[in-house]
Amino acid sequence: MVSVVIPTLNEEASIAGVVGVAKKCKLVDEVIVVDDHSFDNTVNLAKKAGASVIMSTKIGKGASMLDGLLVATNDIVVFIDADIENYGYNLIDMLVKPIIEEDYDFVKSTFERQAGRVTELAAKPLLSLLFPQALVFSQPLSGMIAGKRSFLEKVKFESDYGVDIGILLDMISLGAKIKEVNIGRIENKMKQWQQLAPMAREVSKAILKRARLSPDFNLDTLQTTTMILDQMDMAVKESLIGLKKMFVFDMDNTLLKGRYIYHVAERFNFRKELLDIINNNQENYLITKLIAKLLRGLNFAQLIAAADEMEIVQDAADVIAELKKREYIVGIISDSYNFVAAHIANKIGAHFSIANELEFSESKATGEVKVLSYFIKTQQSKCNHNFCKSNALVHLSQKYNIPLANIIAIGDSENDICMIKYSGIGVAFCSENKVLNSMADKVITEKKFAPVLEFAK
Repeated sequence: MVSVVIPTLNEEASIAGVVGVAKKCKLVDEVIVVDDHSFDNTVNLAKKAGASVIMSTKIGKGASMLDGLLVATNDIVVFIDADIENYGYNLIDMLVKPIIEEDYDFVKSTFERQAGRVTELAAKPLLSLLFPQALVFSQPLSGMIAGKRSFLEKVKFESDYGVDIGILLDMISLGAKIKEVNIGRIENKMKQWQQLAPMAREVSKAILKRARLSPDFNLDTLQTTTMILDQMDMAVKESLIGLKKMFVFDMDNTLLKGRYIYHVAERFNFRKELLDIINNNQENYLITKLIAKLLRGLNFAQLIAAADEMEIVQDAADVIAELKKREYIVGIISDSYNFVAAHIANKIGAHFSIANELEFSESKATGEVKVLSYFIKTQQSKCNHNFCKSNALVHLSQKYNIPLANIIAIGDSENDICMIKYSGIGVAFCSENKVLNSMADKVITEKKFAPVLEFAK
């Protein structure tokens, strides 16, 4: 019999249908959804569709795939992506029959769609130099695969998006008998612009890791590879960032009606301790570290539920949709936590979020937080603060070649002053901070974002 493993993250729109496709195959007696701590209703819908669900032990697609392999009980294991809404009814049969009937060790899918941007910009140039034998496969990064457990247990599962190409190269190295099968036309969600550069790096890293094990990998190869990577990085930026305008929102008391950490403090009874930290310390970095300790022991579900209890400014999603139509990249810069900012960004349709990384172990907050380097002062910083949102603004400007003059930033508090000051247009939103209001180019006094559309052309 066959086990099907489906790694997921926020795929409530498609997960029930994907599980249904897996269960239609008579050879399948086990469907395992490995969830990467989704914010939405993915888990409940997967269970209702008949899958068993486990939570990933480590964040990342590849880590989830490995977890699924370890839990699966059959000798043939299939991995399929969760974001496809139009798989053929016989998908699993197409992937496993070459193994069962023709004794192949590994099956890689190919399908009809436009070539992926990471495949063309990153994978194929490197493979042509380092692993030309892999180019016989038209879609080396495809995520729909099947294999014998005896071979899958010998490959290295990269924890990130490098997992698919890593498995293929390892299978080639092992001498596995490999077949590529066409599974028809499928439609999956195009990755947002901010995801593609990290994906390209992860894929490149997986390829280079395996190339360095080859006795033919020498200095000339390294120099040529470095040139390809430099060209790839430029190509990624040029192809992904056709947009040259950006709109950045603060989260607390701007997008959200209230401050997340204050709401959590009320909900879990540590308001006094929170106020003591804020009133007795001046350095933002230290305050961030101390506040994180108050969250120790709270689980991921509790903290996300607290975020969902907070009201978002009513017209936020509509205004962001209009900004995107006007070709703005829209994001959040927050000194709160990444999982909350990402959750709110997902709700309102923003392209990205930047915030500090609260650490979790077995889905519980450890009390530690990683302050992103984006916030830390550098030689390119515009202000003298060691820790400032304006540094994240400068980072975005440089990385994606968008002048600060083409960035609009909106916020409400003292921590937003520098971000407002150094953006092209700074907007104070229902702020009681006199310095911020005097520094801002525009001041909005009602809890509505619609006025920004008057000057965000």
